Amino acid sequence: MNSFLSFEDITRERKGYTLTQKAIVIMCVLSLVASIIVFVNIDKKNRQNAQVLNSFSEALDSGDYEKAISIYRGIYDEVVASDASERDSYEFQMEMLNSMTTIVSERVTALQERIRNERYVLSVSDLAFLNGMQELTGSLMSDWLYSLCEDFLLGSIEKPDVSFIFEQLVTITNISATASSLLMEVDTIEVARGLVQSAESSLLNGDYISAVTTYLDVSETYDGFVYDYSVDRVNEIKEEMYEPMLQEGEHMLERFQYYSAEELLSDLAAIFPEDERIGADLLEATSNTQPVSEYLGPVEVLSISNLIVDESQAFDTSISGSGSDLHLTCDEFLAVLENLYANDYVLVDAEGLVDLSSTDYLVEQNLVVPDGKKPVIIIIEALDYPAIQYETGVCESLVLNDQGQVCGQYRNSDGQAMISRDAEAIGILDEFVEMHPDFSFNGVKGVISVCGYESCFGYVVNQDEVDDRNSAFGAIGYPAIDYTEAQIQSNCETVSRIAEVLLDYGWKFASSTYGNINAEASDIETITEDITKWNEQIGVLLGGNIHMLVYPNGNFINGTDSRAEYLKSIGFRIFFGIGSQAYYTYGINYLYYDRTLLNGQTLRTYDLSRMLDVTTVYDSNRPIPLEG
Repeated sequence: MNSFLSFEDITRERKGYTLTQKAIVIMCVLSLVASIIVFVNIDKKNRQNAQVLNSFSEALDSGDYEKAISIYRGIYDEVVASDASERDSYEFQMEMLNSMTTIVSERVTALQERIRNERYVLSVSDLAFLNGMQELTGSLMSDWLYSLCEDFLLGSIEKPDVSFIFEQLVTITNISATASSLLMEVDTIEVARGLVQSAESSLLNGDYISAVTTYLDVSETYDGFVYDYSVDRVNEIKEEMYEPMLQEGEHMLERFQYYSAEELLSDLAAIFPEDERIGADLLEATSNTQPVSEYLGPVEVLSISNLIVDESQAFDTSISGSGSDLHLTCDEFLAVLENLYANDYVLVDAEGLVDLSSTDYLVEQNLVVPDGKKPVIIIIEALDYPAIQYETGVCESLVLNDQGQVCGQYRNSDGQAMISRDAEAIGILDEFVEMHPDFSFNGVKGVISVCGYESCFGYVVNQDEVDDRNSAFGAIGYPAIDYTEAQIQSNCETVSRIAEVLLDYGWKFASSTYGNINAEASDIETITEDITKWNEQIGVLLGGNIHMLVYPNGNFINGTDSRAEYLKSIGFRIFFGIGSQAYYTYGINYLYYDRTLLNGQTLRTYDLSRMLDVTTVYDSNRPIPLEG
């Protein structure tokens, strides 16, 4: 193919380029002209706008309110008469109206602030301004009067100041009727303000029910301004409370907190009597509750360590440190739950015998349980998962599965990491309550006692634990691990997430000291250092505000001891020792329980017949058989 162009071809291409360039130039020129025209028009309108506003402001400054109102009305009439197609003109006119309104509003606001804050007496010129510009000032001042009544009702202004303001404004033509009417209601508002402020205080504390109930009482008692305000607030609060409270009630149902759900939903039903969703939820709650009564007998407290999930490792006596006698198997723990359920025990809150609202004293209160039921508290210990227990058939950590449920993670005999709810007491108990909701009173699960030595839930969460963990690894022949700050922070976040889930599922936390120390044999300095360390490094990850302490190995401190006084002073109010029988006692600002240990050894040696048929619980594969 010939790659050369003829003279005619070149000429033709140049002409084409020339035409294209001319077209582009023409388009650019036209666009520039259009832009200039738009700019000129905008500039013209801006200058017109500024001129009108200057004239308006000058009229206000000179006291020529007739002229000022005339300017405002002129623009207002143009807006009303404008065609929808004249959008640009309409927007400029609206901008001018808004600007004039702002100018007047600023002057009115300045007067209002002086009157309220300085007890300023309106001058002749002030009154002339308010009367002369009443088309704009009237609504502003009327709204202010209502807001003053609201402030008086809520306690942010007092009666003498309100009366002073209203008495000045009754002479202003456009608001005199409103001012006079509201002035006559000041005494009524004064009487009602106590109830109104009580309602708002309840609302501030998240108590929607009390707030609405109080406001309904107010609306039934008073009329006029107080009535209108109360009705409006009821409607506002009802709209605000409906969805979050209903969701809270439905979440309670999901967590088997039927008694709390019934109470909440009953309150909601009283406020929304025709709501079908509330009615259906309330029916579900009431269908799962029973009559309750006070229980004055002994309260069983059972304590278990982490569970044996792999019996082949745990019961292998050749493995040093297996310590299978210190644990229950997963099947044994499930059998314990089945025995308790069959014998009419019900899980109760370990804090159910006290009112902890005061930090200075502890209020005793009777425990309430469903009729015919006996209370039991379950404590789970040793979820620090020390390295010495590796390869002994127990879990190594807690994890969350894809459904957000707490599971145990362990390694099978082949060394594979396995995750299961059935591998640890937490998941087993959660599942049991799902199958038997009536085993738990109001969704209660148990108490998880946590120390800080080596790990929390199997995760190293601070530098002290790094050293402890690596020392333990060395003792069992494992290599040391170099934990980075990022890894430690990630572990802290994981522990916090697990703790949040556990709290949501009805579990509570207790301290078992940071280092599993013998509290009875420790001096005050040791205890102070240990507990401070626990609060700062472990307690904060568990949500804080923890009131229970489980004494390691039952080595408790007498409640009148100065060391116990220290523990009480920093928030611990419920303490657990060890005993083979159900026992609790109140002391000075504290509650003490004995806890009964459940493990392989105590199944053989304790008389647990009051609660369990040990023969149906004890694993026949244990190295030591059950006698008899």
